[in-house]
Amino acid sequence: MEHFWDYSVWGFVILFGFVLGSLIIGNVIKKTVPGLQKSLIPTSVISGAFLLLVAGIYRLITKETFFESSLFGGNGIANLEIITYHTLALGFIASSLKRTKHKMSKQRTVEIFNTGVTTVATYLLQGVLGLAITIVAAIFITDFFKAGGMLLPFGFGQGTGQAMNYGNIYETENGFVGGKSFGLAVAALGFLSASFGGVIHLNLMKRHGKLKLANKEEYVLHMEDVQSRDEIPMQESIDKMTIQSALIAVAYGMTYLMMLGLGELLPGMKATIFGFNFLLGVISATIVKNVMNFLKKRSVIKKEYTNNFILTRISNFFFDIMVVSGIAAIRLEVLEKYWGLLLILGAVGFVATYAYNRIVARVLFPNYTEEQFLAMYGMLTGTASTGIILLREIDGEFKTPAADNLVYQNFPAIAFGFPLMLIATFAPGNEILTMIILAGFFVIMNIILFRSFIFRKKKNLTAAEHKSSEE
Repeated sequence: MEHFWDYSVWGFVILFGFVLGSLIIGNVIKKTVPGLQKSLIPTSVISGAFLLLVAGIYRLITKETFFESSLFGGNGIANLEIITYHTLALGFIASSLKRTKHKMSKQRTVEIFNTGVTTVATYLLQGVLGLAITIVAAIFITDFFKAGGMLLPFGFGQGTGQAMNYGNIYETENGFVGGKSFGLAVAALGFLSASFGGVIHLNLMKRHGKLKLANKEEYVLHMEDVQSRDEIPMQESIDKMTIQSALIAVAYGMTYLMMLGLGELLPGMKATIFGFNFLLGVISATIVKNVMNFLKKRSVIKKEYTNNFILTRISNFFFDIMVVSGIAAIRLEVLEKYWGLLLILGAVGFVATYAYNRIVARVLFPNYTEEQFLAMYGMLTGTASTGIILLREIDGEFKTPAADNLVYQNFPAIAFGFPLMLIATFAPGNEILTMIILAGFFVIMNIILFRSFIFRKKKNLTAAEHKSSEE
């Protein structure tokens, strides 16, 4: 029988309290430490690093794992991983439930499509380079998991949750000892690349007079940004926040049923299917949103039930919790012999992501090159939230389409990126073949991405040859 005073009852609550409390401490640290004030390191990253430091000091003193102590019910690390796993999907669901307000022009559709293709092409580039590094590293590190480099696109390109998901698959299905911590460490290095790389870029551009930083004091939140006239009231017999939470819960319940059904149909892929909770979450949220729209058109419901302002706050909350929990869950002791390799992966990921996205932004987004670059670079080394943090430095009111590109690119990115997720499970034991496949897909993605230049040149050349033959 459980007693209310037992740690087994309070362990998870205390752990969650530590996670939330660390966000307050992280915010204080960011606001008071001079070097961090000017940096673009998200508070969630600082908070996760703070908990990691506390756990490290505790281990040095006691030789025990801090989050495995009885205070957290003896399974704090596992619970941190569970929090990271669920908040990834919940954050995506909250974002996907938001209503779209504007009709897309042909030009905007092309830009969003190109943004999605850029996202996948960057994943592929990170995957090729990551595998190349770990294949070589396996020559020098005894019994090293050669396919570990596949965690670079998940850690950098997709963030903490997916890095942990695939690290878990490699650890449980393929015997990569410390796979989860390895993936989480790669994701942490991605956030550092986003933060410091973004600051360096902004300062260089500012020094050369190529951009003006946004004045954050000028940004004003208007009432229409909080609630539109066709929505249900903020407070009625049920609070609007409760409604948003209920819709998210319904979508996540549908997601679980989807994963359960697919797991029964494909028992050999159960770990992979449940690793796609965020992807199936997006699909479930889209279904819920379309049902709500259908009911509104049929006048079954008279008002809009979803609220973009609240859903944005909820998704940001989940992503903040995800980052803190993911970093705090890193087991430093299992990574002792991998730090050199991790730093190489981080450095290569930083340079490649920066250079590739810089080229794409200059060529395909000439009207808002800097805004598109910062948004994409931030997202592809951290999360969409990191991209928004960098974008706000020069486009505080989102006057350019760069912010919208990040939101709407998810669908083309998922469509093209889904094969990458499947290939990642094929990589262990087939590292060189996987690297060749990824390189081939990278070439194809770039042909699609730069199609207007490639085929225009070919068309112009054909026209010139035809004219020459006539003469």
